[in-house]
Amino acid sequence: MADASYTQNRELSWLRFNDRVLSEATDETVPLLERLKFVSIFTSNLDEFFMIRVGSLFDLDAVNPQTRDPRSGWTPGRQLEEIYAAVRPLYKKRERICAQLEEQLRVHGICRLEMEELTPPEQKFVKQYFKSAVAPILSPQIVDAHHPFPHLKNKVIHAGAWVRYRSREVLALCQVPESLPAVLFLPGAELRYIHMENILLAFLDQVFPNYTILEKAAFCVTRNADVNPEDEVFEVEEQEDFRKRMRKVLRQRLRMAPVRLELSRHPGGALLDCLRERLPVRSSQVFVTAAPLKLEYSFSLPGRLPEARRAALTYPPHRPCIPPDIRMDAGLIRQMEAKDRLLSFPFESMAPFLALLQEAARDPSVLSIKITIYRLAGKARLVDCLCQAAENGKDVTVLIELRARFDEQNNIDWSERLEDAGCTVLYGFERYKVHSKVCLITRREHGEIRYITQIGTGNYNEKTAEQYTDLSLITAHPGIGRDASDFFRNMAISNLEGDYHWFLAAPSSLKPRLLALMDREIEKGPEGYICIKINSITDMDLIEKLREASQAGVEVRMIVRGICCILPGVPGETDHIRITSIVGRFLEHSRVYVFGQGSQEWMYISSADFMTRNTQRRVEVAVPILDPDVREKIRKILETCLRDTAKARQLLPDGTYAPVPHTGEPLDSQQQLLLQAIQAEGVRTAGRPAAPLSRFRAFWERFFS
Repeated sequence: MADASYTQNRELSWLRFNDRVLSEATDETVPLLERLKFVSIFTSNLDEFFMIRVGSLFDLDAVNPQTRDPRSGWTPGRQLEEIYAAVRPLYKKRERICAQLEEQLRVHGICRLEMEELTPPEQKFVKQYFKSAVAPILSPQIVDAHHPFPHLKNKVIHAGAWVRYRSREVLALCQVPESLPAVLFLPGAELRYIHMENILLAFLDQVFPNYTILEKAAFCVTRNADVNPEDEVFEVEEQEDFRKRMRKVLRQRLRMAPVRLELSRHPGGALLDCLRERLPVRSSQVFVTAAPLKLEYSFSLPGRLPEARRAALTYPPHRPCIPPDIRMDAGLIRQMEAKDRLLSFPFESMAPFLALLQEAARDPSVLSIKITIYRLAGKARLVDCLCQAAENGKDVTVLIELRARFDEQNNIDWSERLEDAGCTVLYGFERYKVHSKVCLITRREHGEIRYITQIGTGNYNEKTAEQYTDLSLITAHPGIGRDASDFFRNMAISNLEGDYHWFLAAPSSLKPRLLALMDREIEKGPEGYICIKINSITDMDLIEKLREASQAGVEVRMIVRGICCILPGVPGETDHIRITSIVGRFLEHSRVYVFGQGSQEWMYISSADFMTRNTQRRVEVAVPILDPDVREKIRKILETCLRDTAKARQLLPDGTYAPVPHTGEPLDSQQQLLLQAIQAEGVRTAGRPAAPLSRFRAFWERFFS
């Protein structure tokens, strides 16, 4: 177990990150409706945290309560105590911020209303809506000896009441139908709306006629969703499709044990006591909040505003740019064969990669397209390209991960579409998720096999490519292409121990190579340099090696968006480690590893965070950056992020975050990169000869030989 002086608990680190997301809602430089979206993101993040992380701790506490977290030394029970204690003030903060934002939004005619605030015409409108659209589809129920307590769906809002009929008091329940919108928008020039659960609460006396309503509240239950498809309960016959097992997993998830109960108001003792007993949950698991239980609707509000009002309350529209070194009116295959290219999302567009796939689908010289898929958008042009290629007679192999959390059904649907088009669809491995982002186009030209390989840090999701910062390398390097070809061959035969020349692949070679690269910098002492940009770090082997690097005097700069279990600046332990975290308009998602500087610099991009699940329990790929221009582009991105003083926060030795000290105007790295992409878009350098790679390639060949 690590020395807890320079490590911290994973779950509390994540809660501190999510607190930073919530704090963005207080930044007055952020437009008002965008600030409300940050509250919504905080809320959905917390929902998933309870479903997965808290759920898994409950399971661990039941199976092995003496297990110790290697970073804090806490048992599962102690971790749960700390989590619930840490979350309670976040609810108060969220409630306060929501109230402040709603007060400011009312100045702009955007009003979330309670029933008593409605004008007489609005009351009439709501009453008629309840009568015609809500009441006919309700399924109310009382709970007594003849009416058992129903299963309450995960994160579905219910109206609950403690009611009396003559001398008998019972629990009354009614689910807010999922077919109804979350809020009802009222007629009129202003954007006035009321939550559906508040409408249902207002008319509960009509839902339960002859009963006297003694207490009432809207509530929802959060259930454990940490279902493992490898559990014995999900075993299927060997010849059966893995999709059948995943469908069973999704059904099971709906019935898992509760981990949290949220209520919209403080009910009296009888209603709350009954819910706690029936679910059951402890008092520490109950949270009461005046803020909305769900806030997803906030993303729809801008679309209901006139353009002028919307412009004043939201970020300016963002259209990803086409990189200046790529021509969309010329053949993409020839351009990629001439020189390595890097797409930097969301500042640059995914369109060149999609156009490349589209061209490959039609090109007679293309033999095959192979790709790993973890998450896709609901509408995916990428799938259209793959299906078109298969229908044109290309050999298309798609390794799609059906266990991508909360995207399981979407991936099942896409896998069926791909199969119908004639693609070969693989599902990965038992106990190992395939999280890598690799695409390989194989061509035969003049009797010679040629490759174009794409390796990315993020998913092939066209929607999130406009919201997440990610990097996508497209290269015709023959060695990288051969590694990609070997990689897909190994995936097809369930070989996780493949040997690669250029790829660093988890679970076999990624972590050993990373540790070896850190050792090379440790040997340099104060002349050593490590720069890492990742989303999370929990892997204790990597944490210990970074500590060792710091103790050797190596300068370690890290940009860690979320979970960070290593604490920087601890005397004698991590003095030379500096860590910042950026939370801004776009979700920081790219993973970059840099070791050394100048001609001794080794740079990778990867799909892997420094988490044990990535390094040991997932299939991941990191690839070296060989092209000097691409290296310089990534270097500038890193330097811009390291200079951020607006959205970056510095991690302190006690695990808290503080603003980055600065003089003059604060620098917003995302805004800076966005402006640079816009300024560069008009410059076209297609056809420029590829920069010489001999010096860097010779160095890499020596390193890997």
